[in-house]
Amino acid sequence: MSARILVVDDVIPNVKILEAKLTVEYYDVITAYNGPDALDLAREKSPDLILLDVMMPQMDGFEVCQRLKKDPKTAHIPVVMVTALSETADRVQGLESGADDFLTKPVDDVALFARVKSLLRLKMMMDEFRLREETSQDLGVLSSEDEESFIGQRGRILVIDDNDFSSKQLRQVYEVDYDVTIEGNLEEAQVLARGGDFDLAVVSMNVTSFDPLRFCSRIRTFEETRQLPILTLVEDSDTDRLVKGLELGVNDYVMRPIDNNELIVRTRTQVLRKKYQDRLRHNYHRSMELAVTDGLTGLYNRRYMSNHLETLLVKTQTDIKPVSVLIMDIDFFKNVNDTYGHDVGDDVLKSFSSRIGKSVRGIDLACRYGGEEFVVVMPDTDLAVASGVAERLRRSISENPFSVSSGANSLEITCSIGVTTSMAGDKMDSILKRADEALYQAKRDGRNRVVTTAP
Repeated sequence: MSARILVVDDVIPNVKILEAKLTVEYYDVITAYNGPDALDLAREKSPDLILLDVMMPQMDGFEVCQRLKKDPKTAHIPVVMVTALSETADRVQGLESGADDFLTKPVDDVALFARVKSLLRLKMMMDEFRLREETSQDLGVLSSEDEESFIGQRGRILVIDDNDFSSKQLRQVYEVDYDVTIEGNLEEAQVLARGGDFDLAVVSMNVTSFDPLRFCSRIRTFEETRQLPILTLVEDSDTDRLVKGLELGVNDYVMRPIDNNELIVRTRTQVLRKKYQDRLRHNYHRSMELAVTDGLTGLYNRRYMSNHLETLLVKTQTDIKPVSVLIMDIDFFKNVNDTYGHDVGDDVLKSFSSRIGKSVRGIDLACRYGGEEFVVVMPDTDLAVASGVAERLRRSISENPFSVSSGANSLEITCSIGVTTSMAGDKMDSILKRADEALYQAKRDGRNRVVTTAP
């Protein structure tokens, strides 16, 4: 995993030692010897990770970290404090400043690389989702959201521990701010994790009834829990299992004996990160949905329909199954807008779309083609069946007045529909042209009717 790492320390030998260790592992290393230079490099070079010394003159690591996290350009860069300080209060202060983790000098190589790899994996994933969100916003598919809007939501924590005493202590620490579920059985814990929509799994490495690392490993293999953060509670002497856990995908850890303040801060960091990650993922899927649907009616848009129809027509060349197309137009729709206003016109379009959805089959694709014109693509459907669906839809429109939000209480609406089916060698343009010609024939014949045209 190649990445750019910024090493910050006012002691030159310390910088050179870390630089040498990281370079051997093929990381691109940049260095700074004071806080202001570190801030400038972070903005200019956009590193993937920052290893930051705490005790520096002019500006200490806590202040540097705070400034990094307040700057939108650097806020999402993981920061690891590297310090000779070992007091819990110092770790809590660093975490409150926004640091993602602590390493104590002299830095253990195995712990260093395990933590670096863990944070870089997370950074790469988060960068991808942020890039997709920014692209969606630039294209106007999504509007900007307040990133803090999700913070007030109460988090859900799954605790894996089979010791009654420590489980009770953890519940007392968490229950004020979180919904807590405690489980000491491996199989039950897996079932809960996969179906519980948790924001964090807290795993005690002192579990005796099963291997807690087995639980961590399985969590990373299930699709439903692959992104669930894991925080482990580890004995100070159990370095081997800590490192193994980080290699398996554990996100963070707290050493025993547990300091409640440190546990609370690390928990809050992981829960907020999970909620932010969920927001990014939700916005990504929402942007994909909005990119292929019409914002007013919720039907697929013209671009998506075109791609779908092209694919179906290619398939007809090998499986010899017909594809039918309906093009429909709301009769005299301009009069609705001119008489009652565009708000009422929008009500009619939404209701019309809803009736289309109720009249066609699940395998059919309905889209808003433009304005008051709509298209339904019907795979594996011959002309007779498509004509019957079109007639049923026409009656549903004409026989049931449309309720609207203002102006008149209800409006009588009709539509004209053109229907055709595919022929050998058909392209999208040719089949849509035939259906369009049938639609205009329906309009010339007096509207409120279905006209079919054979290939």
